[in-house]
Amino acid sequence: MKTILLSSTMALALMATPVLAADMPVKAPKAPAEAESPWDFAFGGALMTDYNFRGITQSDHRPSETVYFEPRYNVTKTLQLYVGTSGEGIDFPNHAAGEVDFYGGFRPTFDKLSLDFGAWYYYYPGGITFTGLGPSPTTCTNGFFTPTGFCNTLKGNVSFWEVYGKGSYAVNDSVTVGGNLFYSPSWLNSGASGTYASGTFKLTAPSNILPNGVGMYLSGELGHYWFGTTDAFYGTPLFPNGIQYPDYTTWNLGIAFTYKVFTLDLRWYDTDLSQVNCNVLTGDHTATFGGLSSVTATNPSGLVSNWCGSAFIAKFSADLTLGSLK
Repeated sequence: MKTILLSSTMALALMATPVLAADMPVKAPKAPAEAESPWDFAFGGALMTDYNFRGITQSDHRPSETVYFEPRYNVTKTLQLYVGTSGEGIDFPNHAAGEVDFYGGFRPTFDKLSLDFGAWYYYYPGGITFTGLGPSPTTCTNGFFTPTGFCNTLKGNVSFWEVYGKGSYAVNDSVTVGGNLFYSPSWLNSGASGTYASGTFKLTAPSNILPNGVGMYLSGELGHYWFGTTDAFYGTPLFPNGIQYPDYTTWNLGIAFTYKVFTLDLRWYDTDLSQVNCNVLTGDHTATFGGLSSVTATNPSGLVSNWCGSAFIAKFSADLTLGSLK
């Protein structure tokens, strides 16, 4: 789960008519400029020291990679349609082979206001269901039962979809602010709804600050996740029909350097999730027993996870369009 850079370009064809004079030789008229195609394609990839999705690592704090491909159709110079696919390297507790995303939507623009509406499907093939029943270690994602007699469980199929709306407003050449809203009826196929809202900002440095075409910007995000109640698969003795997933707040702040199509992003991520609640949300296969103080009604195993804590992540990416190659 990862940040993708988006662009669209349109141009009007111009017709040139030569001026004729009696004392000047007649010049051949210029051929009409070829109309630019409304189609464009964005593509790129990135290497990162950790794949962080809304404050939670998806790669067990290990390096990851991503690639994407996005066909675009410019209906007008202010309306773009698009579909896309991307892939990310992950390390999930259910041993899923990777993350493959499919998405599509439309992007209208109104002067300084840019909007984006669409749907996204997160596909995690190859997962194995860990039910917490039967002998250890094959039953538990973390490989063992705790002294309380419980362990982490996870469905083999955690694929899910969400719809989204995003917007950004360019206050001036240096300042851009924005907001995002995402909703899924069953986050990670848990049965619990998930609603994520965030605000963003971006401060772009003047172009003459750094030499040789290098750009720089500071950006950040503050978001909050609201969850519903899971289905019975994640039930506990006190809540056999499902548990209320813990809501949480997340934020990130970073500085990025750009050169042509390349970006180096250095960013700090964090959340307000406790290690107990982090384990409840993730079913972390690297979780450890935190003691009897970590045993709760929604976390009877007493396991704790560090997947939701603070993390510094470096990401090097390249983002291109067919237009940028001309």
